[in-house]
Amino acid sequence: MAPSTSSTAWRSLPSSLVSIATLSSLFLSLTGPAAAFDCKDIQAQGQHFNLGTLGGPHKLHWVDEHLEVERRYNYTFDIDICQKLAWHKGGTKETECRHGTRICAYQEETNLLTDNTTLQPIEIAGTYTTGAHRLIDARFELFRKTGSHADADREGFRAELHGGRFPFDDSRKGLDQQAIIEFVCDAERTGLEGNEKDDGEKQDGDDEKDDDEKKDKDKDSSASLGRRESKCEDSDASLRFCGYDTEDAAEGKDKKVRTLRLEWRTKYACENAPDDTPRSHWGFFTWFIIILFLATAAYLIFGSWLNYNRYGARGWDLLPHGDAIRDIPYVLKDCARKVKDSVQGPGSRGGYSAV
Repeated sequence: MAPSTSSTAWRSLPSSLVSIATLSSLFLSLTGPAAAFDCKDIQAQGQHFNLGTLGGPHKLHWVDEHLEVERRYNYTFDIDICQKLAWHKGGTKETECRHGTRICAYQEETNLLTDNTTLQPIEIAGTYTTGAHRLIDARFELFRKTGSHADADREGFRAELHGGRFPFDDSRKGLDQQAIIEFVCDAERTGLEGNEKDDGEKQDGDDEKDDDEKKDKDKDSSASLGRRESKCEDSDASLRFCGYDTEDAAEGKDKKVRTLRLEWRTKYACENAPDDTPRSHWGFFTWFIIILFLATAAYLIFGSWLNYNRYGARGWDLLPHGDAIRDIPYVLKDCARKVKDSVQGPGSRGGYSAV
């Protein structure tokens, strides 16, 4: 069967024009929801949530001891749901999670016999476009639509974030990582209570409370929220650690995934939450550049296709106004020379002098 006219025309296009089409498709793919998500505009089954106030790096800690093998694992979790984490000062690729990570675990392994310690960064969730192409693939689900009895009395939503693996570059033996964060509606909390990025400073009024009062308050809050019994740490902080275990992956029991589970209590997880965080929108100039770029690409592609089918043009003759496009470098060169001459001013008047 002979190839179609349109497919033949596409293969005959100049490489520069094919590059324009490729860049256009790449631009559109990178703006899709799979590449990343905007924490100020989270859509969970038709419900909008603005978590911009919760942006910025947050820390959690967990110690996992395995006395039978004389090992202790001290984990520090860095979390930023709004943007990729920045490296610490002096960090290297051996001590930091790779660029694009939103949730990173720093695993400090200690040999209890020799007291030797090693540090290993673990990418849990993020978008990685270099090397192994992995996306965060964020998924959001309302509690009231899960169909689970445990979620029936709760308000808020569950976020599932992917992209991580450990070891990251080992596609055969590496274990996939994911994070499941339950954003629970609590009208009395901003979500920043107990935030470690405040350098451990206590919130106002904490000095007047002892540990028993904090636990009682947390227990009362759990009952009022209808929160199910969980393994979350007993803490009055809004962001709480709930587990970091290996589980069966959603694809089937033959595949495993290690899951970091967190609970985040905040008023911004309420469906009637105040939307008091300003959203960032692209300005007129940004939209103008995008539309101009796409319009130019569409004009060149369509014009080349038309020239091929109507006139049988080949090579540079495919491009509409090909002569003018080829002359652009020379026109720019002439303009630059004229600008340079204007800036430098006229030269000497030769050997003549006024009498």
